Amino acid sequence: MTVLMGQDLPLERPDSATARAALFVPTANIKEDVLDTVRRGAAIVGYGNHDRTLTIYYESNRFNEPNLVKWEQKARKAFDRLADNLPTVSKMISKPENFEQVGYINSKGILIRRMEKLMQWLETSDALATAPESENIVFAPPPPPKKINT
Repeated sequence: MTVLMGQDLPLERPDSATARAALFVPTANIKEDVLDTVRRGAAIVGYGNHDRTLTIYYESNRFNEPNLVKWEQKARKAFDRLADNLPTVSKMISKPENFEQVGYINSKGILIRRMEKLMQWLETSDALATAPESENIVFAPPPPPKKINT
């Protein structure tokens, strides 16, 4: 089986507002213990390492937070953790055979290049209702700071 990674797979942690990370889904040959850790329906983001491994951060909404219902919300949460290098147990170093790249994410949005693979992952995870509506998802900018009247 051939695992598809983008020719421009990001090879380091995104460190600026415009840097991007890759979006991944598990391959059919993923090890069961890795799949149990990531959890079905999770959004998986990450980058390639120089030793040919992947660093991934994932979000599966384990605690049923209402703001993490949709897949793209999970992807954004995982990306924010990755970009800010926040402490979390929802990350791992993995062999590339466990995951295949389906798109990209940055602080401005998501670009899905292989929607059929993402939909297949969400369908087998019984999470098709959380699927994105399009291949290009633009994140809303944060609200402006509130003005304080004194």
